Amino acid sequence: MSANELERIARAMVAPGKGILAADESDGTIKKRFDTIGVSSTEDNRRSYRELLFTTPGAEEFISGVILFDETARQKAADGQRLIDVLTAKGILPGIKVDKGAKALAGSPGEKVTEGLDGLRPRLEEYRTMGCRFAKWRAVIAIDVNERQPSDACIAANAHALARYAALCVEQDLVPIVEPEVLMDGDHTIEDCYAATERTLQRVFNELYCQRVPFEQMVLKPNMVLSGSDCPQQATAAEIADATLQCFRRTVPGAVPGIVFLSGGQTEVEATANLNEINRRGECPWKLSFSYGRALQASALQAWQGEADNEPSARHAFYHRAKLNGAASQGTYESVMEAA
Repeated sequence: MSANELERIARAMVAPGKGILAADESDGTIKKRFDTIGVSSTEDNRRSYRELLFTTPGAEEFISGVILFDETARQKAADGQRLIDVLTAKGILPGIKVDKGAKALAGSPGEKVTEGLDGLRPRLEEYRTMGCRFAKWRAVIAIDVNERQPSDACIAANAHALARYAALCVEQDLVPIVEPEVLMDGDHTIEDCYAATERTLQRVFNELYCQRVPFEQMVLKPNMVLSGSDCPQQATAAEIADATLQCFRRTVPGAVPGIVFLSGGQTEVEATANLNEINRRGECPWKLSFSYGRALQASALQAWQGEADNEPSARHAFYHRAKLNGAASQGTYESVMEAA
């Protein structure tokens, strides 16, 4: 595949008014989601739920791509068609989560490093053959001000792994989504989040450069700059937008086609409103959109309840949320749209 084709795919992932559905929950994570509605996390239930999202009429108006879990990438819809082909037929790009999860970082209590580089090249080759067009790798950066974390060791280890993963993706003709997530868990301030995010992004892009990853052929999936979830002083949407854009303008090269924010524990409404406020700040070198999991699915999951009769309501809820985030990615969302 030519460099121009990878760049074309990267730009299609952040097409105007569109974002990415993160449907790559691990077995453990989706079990927790299903537990909230009293549904067993069986393979068939997982397939049924994800299939109803993928087959939502009109979803392709606002969803450019879907990040799949390995199990989902190998599953077939109820009619026997591969789920990857279901997405492709709707004009939605299939992607794949390829990391093996965050593990304890040796010598750094409380911090983690993402594993999965061993054997990654042949796995990427297989996913490309299956029809995937992009991949995703998530790094986890926790803030603990009292412990002076994140440490340089944690940021360096995760940035290097992200860069090596991204280089392998480009080699195998897959667009890499690079996801360094500074967690909002904790009582830290928005200033603490800013400092940690700035340090992380500086190191990530330095490592990407060292590993010869073309910035034009990747997509960044970061956190917004937020107050910690337990911080007594929560930042406003305006403060979040200003801090996030200032941080990214100082650290993210303009050659990157787009930034798709993770929701990171925000509610559906918060994630939409904050994305909208960021996009109302004016022109940026990159497209600013979304790659949400729970913040796209929460209402749909509650509407579904594991019942086939509820699928139309669940699809309606998913379509509505995707539409609102599509508007937010262009700065045209209004709170009154929530009840439309």
